[in-house]
Amino acid sequence: MEVIKSRKITWRALGILVIFLLFIAGVFGRFVYIQAAKEVQDEDLQALIEQRWSHSHAIEAKRGSILDREGNAVAEEVASYSLIAILNQDYSSHVSDPAGTAEAIAGVLELDAASLTERLDRDDLYQVEIPGARYLSVEQRDEIEALELDGITFRKDPRRFYPNQTFASHIIGYTERDMSEARMGLEASLDEYLSEEDGRITYQRDGEGRRLAGGDNIIDPARNGYDVQLTIDHKIQMVLEQALTQVDEDYSPERMIGIVADPKTGEILAMSNRPSFNPNEYESITNYTNFAVSSRFEPGSTIKTFSLAAAIEEGVYDGDELYQSGTYQIGPDRIPDHNAGQGWGEITFDEGFLRSSNVAFSKLALEKLDPDTLFEYIDAFGFREPTGIDLPQEASSAVADFRPIDAATTAFGQGSAVTPIQQVQAATAIANGGQMMKPYVVDSIIDPETGEAVQKTEPEIAGSPISEQTASSVLELMERVVSDSAGTGQPYAIDGFDIAGKTGTAQINNPDGPGRLTGHGNHIYSFMGMAPADDPEVVVYVAVDRPEIQPHESGSIPVSKVFKPVMQQSLQYLNIVPQTSEEAQVVDSGTQMDNLSGKNAAAAAETLENAGLTPVVIGENDNVVSQFPAADEQVLRGEKVFLLTDSDEYTMPDFSGWSSRDVHTWANLADVALTAEGSGFVTAQSIAAGDTVSAGQHILLELGQSTEPSNADSVIEETEAEGDQEDAEDEEDDFFMD
Repeated sequence: MEVIKSRKITWRALGILVIFLLFIAGVFGRFVYIQAAKEVQDEDLQALIEQRWSHSHAIEAKRGSILDREGNAVAEEVASYSLIAILNQDYSSHVSDPAGTAEAIAGVLELDAASLTERLDRDDLYQVEIPGARYLSVEQRDEIEALELDGITFRKDPRRFYPNQTFASHIIGYTERDMSEARMGLEASLDEYLSEEDGRITYQRDGEGRRLAGGDNIIDPARNGYDVQLTIDHKIQMVLEQALTQVDEDYSPERMIGIVADPKTGEILAMSNRPSFNPNEYESITNYTNFAVSSRFEPGSTIKTFSLAAAIEEGVYDGDELYQSGTYQIGPDRIPDHNAGQGWGEITFDEGFLRSSNVAFSKLALEKLDPDTLFEYIDAFGFREPTGIDLPQEASSAVADFRPIDAATTAFGQGSAVTPIQQVQAATAIANGGQMMKPYVVDSIIDPETGEAVQKTEPEIAGSPISEQTASSVLELMERVVSDSAGTGQPYAIDGFDIAGKTGTAQINNPDGPGRLTGHGNHIYSFMGMAPADDPEVVVYVAVDRPEIQPHESGSIPVSKVFKPVMQQSLQYLNIVPQTSEEAQVVDSGTQMDNLSGKNAAAAAETLENAGLTPVVIGENDNVVSQFPAADEQVLRGEKVFLLTDSDEYTMPDFSGWSSRDVHTWANLADVALTAEGSGFVTAQSIAAGDTVSAGQHILLELGQSTEPSNADSVIEETEAEGDQEDAEDEEDDFFMD
């Protein structure tokens, strides 16, 4: 019995041992499996460990900036702050005095103190954001922090900022303030380049949250958005904006368009519309359309420039040939000249161009060119196809070529609709020796990390519709449109510069019924100008739609109030100096200018006075940093010599009796924006003599009849000629069907 009992104990022990060994093997096997697979019940143990011992946070990237041609930001990401109020009393710093805190914040941010008190006097919330206190500037944050209010803290919220406000707004467009979505303009069309990609840094830490010295650091670097540099010239754009704003206030037109281009390259130097908007306040936008690119309308007589070029190029134009102005019959249809069909008797075709005769261009289209040839030139000048400008939503044209009369009406600017940018592109062919340049606004796209361009726009020839000789002939006639007593462009003359241009007055379809709008001012008035006339460096197109003008005023007045300051200051910003009678009289025996840079301003002024010159010192500091005329140039006795000192503020001189040339020279050296209305000599100024002005400030001057007898008669004659011409221009291009 004992032996049997002993065997049972042995077998039991062996069984328990086997079970124990199997358990150990199972546990060991599980450990081996876990070690190899790093997974338990579909949970990734490696990830859990890394999550417990690792920490990561985002590295914020910046959206790319949009820059003008000089590299100044016109759209950028800036730091901003949202105000947070801690209400929970368990927190060491909380709002303990809701009324007092509300009163203090309201005084800084101009909020309603009562509503703010109600917001802060809640015990059911841990913290609250303050309505109207989001996206605060650094200055606003600092001003509130200086109040040392309990429970008030800030959260950093980067935002999109447009420092120049209403500045090329339809070109730039806008994003939501938090940059979550790009809405229009280049902000939207180039979003793939401007958009940023946040990075991330991951590191290991101990149980106290401290970074482990030997731990792994994984850095996924952030990628900032690319910067976009434009062809827009800041100074020219500002002059255009100011001129459009002033005319908008004075004449309340339905819309306005202004474009400034370099005809040698196709670069757009300025572009704006009215109505416009401030992209920092995009909730108040009323007009989302960039009329310069996305709107088409009958151009009026500006198109006659290209009809003329076609006739000259084809060898069928004889400027001295006579024709009977007044009316022109095409089957049952009658085309009148813009003076109610009265015409000017038998005149030459050259005079017909100067007077903007519809009859002259109907004859050219139907009798000289023939319709098929005319439309070939319409194609060659790019009026059938969009220009391809690098702006979104460019509109296409609508060219009427179904009936014989369509050629006539298209030749003088009615019946067919084109876009302003198509007209500017076509004008580059006239200004650029026959080579038509494709317009563009994006100069380059730049990697901000390296400063190198990842994309660069080069000037592109869009076509060569005419020869250099034809372009020169057209320019000569366009210059006469402005300078000749018979020309419709006299209101656009600028003292000291030869301007070539063509006026236009287009009818508008009645939106409420058949036919066209009638009545004084119910037209689109425009002017296409370029200068200097012998070799244009700048093309300016301005259109004003239905301005509220007085019965005695013509549509040329509001257009000229945009064109003249923009063209004049564009030329001077581009260092194209006016040619005056004084300059023509400079001879070898004149005084040669010394280099005065770096010299004491008072001593330099005394030297100039001793030489019989008139020094004008700009600024109060001692050292001369720039001068005009430049060193080695010839100057006449008594001529003004401008000396700029290294100063940020200047004393306003008394401009009374100064010439347009002199005041613009002073303004350019002082970096002050200047708008001069009228012609002749300064009669009034918006900032009084003796007041302090600084760079970037705007001055308005009125020019009028000189007090000098030698100039009085010429100014009076010019004024009378303008008045006579404006009376005639009001009805220009009215087209009636019998």
